[in-house]
Amino acid sequence: MNQATDYAFRVIMHLAGVSEGTIVNSQNIAEKQNIPIGFLQKVMSALTKGEVVKSYRGIDGGFTLAKSAVDISLLDIITLMEGPVDLQRCLKDNNNCSKGCAPQCPVHAALAVIQSDFTQALGKVKFAQLA
Repeated sequence: MNQATDYAFRVIMHLAGVSEGTIVNSQNIAEKQNIPIGFLQKVMSALTKGEVVKSYRGIDGGFTLAKSAVDISLLDIITLMEGPVDLQRCLKDNNNCSKGCAPQCPVHAALAVIQSDFTQALGKVKFAQLA
């Protein structure tokens, strides 16, 4: 996972740790979570577009969770920040197999099970549990 995803985890953890509906400004998040403010703005933009975080403008503006931390999983944030979780490119598209045998390949079959288990496990971990 890339650094933006790690920062997004920190942001969601921070917002999940304050009272529901509390608006937290960027500077506070950046300082408490040790995230460069310029990078934080990019992360917040992605989280806002993904409707995980609400943005409020103005002098008292900032951010709050757009939904309960009970409804936000690790998988949600990873998918939002990085796209679908794919352990191997042939799992996304059988045509990516250079040998042309993805559906019959025992490695493909094993990785498909692992990927399914992995994504299910990520989907079960909610930020309310972590905060």
